[in-house]
Amino acid sequence: MNISQRQLFLNHIAQTSDAPLALEIERSEGIFLIDTQGKRYIDLISGIAVSNVGHRHPRVVQAIKNQLDQYMHLMVYGEYIQSPQVQLAKKLIETTKSNHLQQVYFTNSGTEATEGAMKLAKRFTGKTEFIACKNAYHGATQGALSLAGDEFFKNSFRPLLPDIKHIEHGNLADLEKISTKTAGVVIEIVAGEAGVRTAPKSYFQGLRKKCNETGTLLIIDEIQSGFGRTGTFWAFQQMGIEPDILLTAKGMGGGLPLGAFISSKEKMSSLMDNPVLGHITTFGGNPVSCAASLETLQVILDENLVDQVLEKEKIFLELLKHPLIKDFRHAGLMMALEFKDFKTVKAIIDEAIPLGLITDWFLFCDNSLRIAPPLIITPEEIKMACNILLQAIDKVSKAD
Repeated sequence: MNISQRQLFLNHIAQTSDAPLALEIERSEGIFLIDTQGKRYIDLISGIAVSNVGHRHPRVVQAIKNQLDQYMHLMVYGEYIQSPQVQLAKKLIETTKSNHLQQVYFTNSGTEATEGAMKLAKRFTGKTEFIACKNAYHGATQGALSLAGDEFFKNSFRPLLPDIKHIEHGNLADLEKISTKTAGVVIEIVAGEAGVRTAPKSYFQGLRKKCNETGTLLIIDEIQSGFGRTGTFWAFQQMGIEPDILLTAKGMGGGLPLGAFISSKEKMSSLMDNPVLGHITTFGGNPVSCAASLETLQVILDENLVDQVLEKEKIFLELLKHPLIKDFRHAGLMMALEFKDFKTVKAIIDEAIPLGLITDWFLFCDNSLRIAPPLIITPEEIKMACNILLQAIDKVSKAD
């Protein structure tokens, strides 16, 4: 008896919800996913802010093929000189335009970047307290989960790390919670899973000042916002500050798994002794992933994708108007459409799929719809996407 792929998926792939989308995608190209029936879907969320240069960008695919002809895994991270790692690290440092950010530690994912940064902050400062934001998400492993600012996702996994405090993103008064006991503050410039929440430049400058005064490391999470998504290569560059540690992943790998934490040579060197090999990873900085990332980065620069972000954002803002939309928060091509409740959002998501468009909601803001398209999306494709989304919203509006 032949068992369908769908049934095999349900039987053998560990499920994390009782209602997976279960689309059977056969191939992808640019902003589109194509299923086994040939139906095309606009991926308006880039696989959750991953496919910044689109799916299977020809230059990224070629870079992967070229690296496959040379070598794949050789040795655990940091032992051999591997050209894809070295060249990518150099290019990443250049994008930061920082004298302080000098060295890169490659990981497999964003949550691993968070874990590594937490260890680095504890080792360098000799302190254990961390401060993160309410409704923040920095990953699902136990250290990163300890930082999460929402109890619903944490309670079933306690005990988690001690010495974690939470502040409200953008609240200047809350910065008084940062003290000489604090090893690090972990924060996003744009609070992603909180539903694209931003704060003024003055807030981040106040945060930087408070961290300086207390000997606290400022750890900026750009796992979602990095690689050009907000209109500068890194969102922190809009705030007139620099982090002590920078986190990146998602859009970094061009579709392959890769993350990193970036800091100064002085801070990174603290992982070299007491103990030696203070942080270890077998597959972090995989040469194929690094080759894909290096080409992704170069495509973003060569095609001037960052310079186009705000113009493309403007088209979305002009077109996405509907009585059901309560608020439209945006930071470049990282956007949230707010509706009255989750039921409405879920209904819109479900209506959009048969119309050929994929979108999503936010972990800590389920009354808002996520928009984070590939940066390569054209004005014509934006108009097509907005038209489909408005059709879906109209259908839900009429059914209400």
